[in-house]
Amino acid sequence: MDKDLKNKMPAELEAIVEELGGKKYLAKYIFTFIHSKNVCEISGLSTLSKLFREALTKNGYYISRLKTVEVFTDPDGTEKYLFELPDGCRIETVVLCDGKRRTLCVSTQVGCVMNCAFCATAKLKFQRNLTSAEIADQVNVVEKDTGKINNVVYMGMGEPLQNYDAVLKSVRILNEPNGRNIGLRHLAISTCGKCEEIRKLANEDIHPRLAISLNAATDELRTKLMPINKAEPLAKLISAVRAYQLVTRLRVTFEYVLIKGVNDSKLNAEKLVKLADKIKCNINLIEYNPHSGCPFQASSKETIKRFAKILTAAGIETTIRLKMGQKIKAACGQLGATLLNRNSGKQKKSNQN
Repeated sequence: MDKDLKNKMPAELEAIVEELGGKKYLAKYIFTFIHSKNVCEISGLSTLSKLFREALTKNGYYISRLKTVEVFTDPDGTEKYLFELPDGCRIETVVLCDGKRRTLCVSTQVGCVMNCAFCATAKLKFQRNLTSAEIADQVNVVEKDTGKINNVVYMGMGEPLQNYDAVLKSVRILNEPNGRNIGLRHLAISTCGKCEEIRKLANEDIHPRLAISLNAATDELRTKLMPINKAEPLAKLISAVRAYQLVTRLRVTFEYVLIKGVNDSKLNAEKLVKLADKIKCNINLIEYNPHSGCPFQASSKETIKRFAKILTAAGIETTIRLKMGQKIKAACGQLGATLLNRNSGKQKKSNQN
């Protein structure tokens, strides 16, 4: 049985409290102290009696916490946190600043198995899924350090919908009024295109915003960039998106990383317009962020603007996302690059010895 109190919803905490002979209302205090006041020790649950805190400890309950290994700061204001998990695994989390609005990009897995051609995380060996506590705690730690987080996007290391249960539970934890109380409009899950999970998400009782990492409008090109497309081709993906919208009535975001000479032509834009036809969506055009070990280059700003103009002329709401945090390897597609470089350095040193 999982004994991490940070991993529990209020109803689960109520069951634990009652099992130990306490009053059910104490669960609310426990949840609030953990997820609003960032308490990481049972001894810090000061509203509970000393005897009850001792009972929790005696029965093996604890409150997990992430260890901040290092914080990197880019001149543009972007910050990247390198966290160590209790088992020694490491993940990265990014704070993006846009005026007074602060968005946190959280990781959901250690490594990733999607193997997208343009992504640094794909080069890391997949180790495991994160728990809901480890996902939510990225928000807790950063908010305690730097202040209010306005938006949380599940766009860091890993494929969120491959860790479906923990990701959705973390959404519930972050949305809980007695905790961080982050509205669903300010929580966004990004997926490479897990069709069954997209359909499953449609039938949940809560609906965070949904973003689809698209990056190509033909199966041939998308399969080259994103191997998942072989099993989940565009027709299947678009069908899942339509099914999701039929139930939720919500707009989806298509994310499109622009790579020089690969997917940034006028023809690519026109095919994207056709693919998005009659789908309630907006499109984020993302400037490609290079990293070592990948041969791709970013499209020029002029090319990006021309691409965007074709989309907007077709009536598609389009936003250009230019590079942020690139100097600290915190930009889109770069998470894990720091870990890769350090692992590479260790390997070279080992070989020299």
